[in-house]
Amino acid sequence: MFDTVIRGGTIVDGSGAPRFTGDVGITDGKIAEVGAKLGAGRREVDATGALVTPGWVDVHTHYDGQVTWDPYLSPSTDHGVTSVVMGNCGVGFAPVRPDKHDWLISVMEGVEDIPGTVLAEGIQWEWESFPEYLDALARKPRALDVGAQIPHSALRTYVMGERGITHDEATPQDIAQMVQLVREGLQAGALGFSTTRTLIHKYQQRKYPPGTFASPDEILGIARAMGEVGHGVFQMTSNHSQMETEVPWLAEVARRNRLPVAFALVQTDQTPDTWKRLLAALDDAQKEDIPLYGAVAGRPAGILMAWLGSTHPFMAHPLWQQMAALPWEQKLARLRDPAVRAQLTDAAAMRQAMEHDSRLAYLTQSFHKMYALGAEPDYEPAQERSIAAIAQREGRSPLEVAYDMLMAQDGKGIVYFPSFNYAYNDLSQLHTQLQHPRTMMSLADGGAHCGYICDVSMPTYMLTHWARDRSRGPTLPLELMVQRQTRDTAAIYGLHDRGLLQPGYLADVNIIDFDRLRIPPPYVAFDLPAGGRRLVQTAEGYRATFKAGEAIMENGERTGALPGRLLRGPQKR
Repeated sequence: MFDTVIRGGTIVDGSGAPRFTGDVGITDGKIAEVGAKLGAGRREVDATGALVTPGWVDVHTHYDGQVTWDPYLSPSTDHGVTSVVMGNCGVGFAPVRPDKHDWLISVMEGVEDIPGTVLAEGIQWEWESFPEYLDALARKPRALDVGAQIPHSALRTYVMGERGITHDEATPQDIAQMVQLVREGLQAGALGFSTTRTLIHKYQQRKYPPGTFASPDEILGIARAMGEVGHGVFQMTSNHSQMETEVPWLAEVARRNRLPVAFALVQTDQTPDTWKRLLAALDDAQKEDIPLYGAVAGRPAGILMAWLGSTHPFMAHPLWQQMAALPWEQKLARLRDPAVRAQLTDAAAMRQAMEHDSRLAYLTQSFHKMYALGAEPDYEPAQERSIAAIAQREGRSPLEVAYDMLMAQDGKGIVYFPSFNYAYNDLSQLHTQLQHPRTMMSLADGGAHCGYICDVSMPTYMLTHWARDRSRGPTLPLELMVQRQTRDTAAIYGLHDRGLLQPGYLADVNIIDFDRLRIPPPYVAFDLPAGGRRLVQTAEGYRATFKAGEAIMENGERTGALPGRLLRGPQKR
């Protein structure tokens, strides 16, 4: 007799093979058998009419702080995620000296828009070294499995102190110490090492995280240490428009170590066709069996603009800056005042406010790429729905249209600005990228960008948009969309015990009402420690999510079961 039998579902097993109807038998937290009309189970789960898939493996999150207080890592568990990898983009909280707690918080706040007050209130510092960090995480109960990477900014500062923060070049002795700490971290169970070289990442307004300008000796020394240990992913976020210049040395690291190297592959408005040349470079790497991967998203990096958020078209206006700190009810009352509306929508005043900040102007005034998100979020909107197009049709200014969109739903309307991956005003390039054998599903950023991005729903979006609802171009096979975020992501990170519904694999399982699967609009919640604010987006249509054979979510509700654990190093069947 099985512990649990999930009976009569449409099984999409994560391998890419065609779906089929059958049962899944679970014993001792693992898949025991998959087939038609299995024997009885102590618990029987009727999956008739539903999809049965492996749990999603999300390898790009920033739960490094939240993991210390939230056993569910919400809202990832709302979206069927059963395994996460954090410590991406070179930022995290270990190793750390006691006098650098607040400083590491400031870096995370600046780079990933996680409120510093939330992190200061929520994190209980129980570690100094990276192995001690892993030990602290291992002691905490959780619903899903969590793995961590060694972040360059924390590592460099731990070794070099203020010299690391001010971007001094590392000495041979510094590099030797970093190499030793990376070796120890990987041997303790780190899943990889991450760094950032992008100038987008800043903290305290004008500062770049340690490691951004690291020398080749430093970077390659750390990479060699990974090769010596024999496991781990080298993850990097670079200046996206200049990514071509980074590919040769990344490919060489992958060639030498025979370990995965992953870089963020996104389309920018400034260089809209660079992604084609990057895919060609990945083709070349594949021909030589070099484990180089482009980390791609399933949709645009969607900046969500709201009065309650971090970003919106009026944020630079002096009047808004006077109002910004007001309690919401007072702020809303002022926003409803026609005189305030007239001042904030004055185009001349707005131009003057951003006269010397072209990046801010691009972020807040690109009305040809801004849309009302709406009650049924559309992440591939047609250009005629843009604020610029509406303003032209209706004879209004774009600022007036934007203002009215934000005032919808009692001032809780959301304007959607697809900053990356939307230079063609559609997702045709992602349609190509998602099918490439050397791309990796990534960049959902769970736990990060609390005030202006909420892409944590991306695992669900892969099914709703790409496998079912897309109307502005061809869809993609459901089997592929499941494979890309189960077996494929797990395998790249050495998690060979999950991602497939086959005997011997972990019983991480989603039961999904595919016809009802839906992503409601995001909303602003104040549910973080210290009453911190974040954008939250849940899902509808997940009947249940099992972690190691135990149901952790049923019909959108937590069950209270906490079978998750810390992931250490490669996981074998």
